[in-house]
Amino acid sequence: MYDIAIVGAGPAGLTAGIYAVRANKKVIVFEALTAGGQIINTSHIDNYPVAPHITGLEFGQTLEKQAKDLDVEIEYSEVTHIVKENNRFMIRTEDETYFSRAVIIASGTSPRKLGLENEDVFVGKGISYCATCDGAFYKGKTVAVNGGGNSALHEALYLSDIAAKVYLIHRRNEFRASDNLVDKVKAKDNIELVLESSIIELLGDGHLQGIKTDTGREIELDGLFVSIGRTPNTKNLIDGLELVEGDYAKANEDCHTNIPGVFVAGDVRSKELRQLVTATSDGAIAATEAVNYLKEVQ
Repeated sequence: MYDIAIVGAGPAGLTAGIYAVRANKKVIVFEALTAGGQIINTSHIDNYPVAPHITGLEFGQTLEKQAKDLDVEIEYSEVTHIVKENNRFMIRTEDETYFSRAVIIASGTSPRKLGLENEDVFVGKGISYCATCDGAFYKGKTVAVNGGGNSALHEALYLSDIAAKVYLIHRRNEFRASDNLVDKVKAKDNIELVLESSIIELLGDGHLQGIKTDTGREIELDGLFVSIGRTPNTKNLIDGLELVEGDYAKANEDCHTNIPGVFVAGDVRSKELRQLVTATSDGAIAATEAVNYLKEVQ
């Protein structure tokens, strides 16, 4: 029996693990993929206090090591479902069943897909959702980025230093990204803006060869990087969890959910600002609240 089970080993989950272990609690963190979360796909972090110019991979690896050095147990398994039984929780993974007295959901988000025919077929064959993961495969080639937020513009800037040509496709005529990012994108000679356009068809046979937009334009491509937002990983995770628009777990700044003993932290939580610094803040708060909860139910 664990005191606190944490779903997700990103910045929020690992920070929660660190705080919970330092409160002398028995903690397990579940991670389906790689410790560090989606931040490991970020080429450079420039806005986290005291860690300027660190890469996302360095941040994730350092945080993972810190957690393990403090004896945070990390189990690399996907949590398939959580059931509350009286004042304890049964956590099911693909292979095992675990029990804990409190749960912190820090499961993060996954890339939102275009929803077009053959999209899944072309994943790894011209379609990617992460420039820092797959950009190196497109050195000197022609690629496109679909999206208009900060992430999409970061992707376009990163790829502009690798690819010969980058199309930035956005369905509106103005970006949602910060002004300084927009200025940097517009200053790049090899980035072409394709505005007021949506991708309606993926072209190619066996490998992506191009796209067609709703304006009728066809663009030949070697690769397409989709950056149109993310979907929270809450589906079927625990029965009765209150979700808000977009399926984010409903919680205020205290990270309490509607289920006693269940807390939420990081990008999966309903909030205005989703940044690395707010993820680690959530982790600290959720762990502290979980520790307080355990005192009350003893």
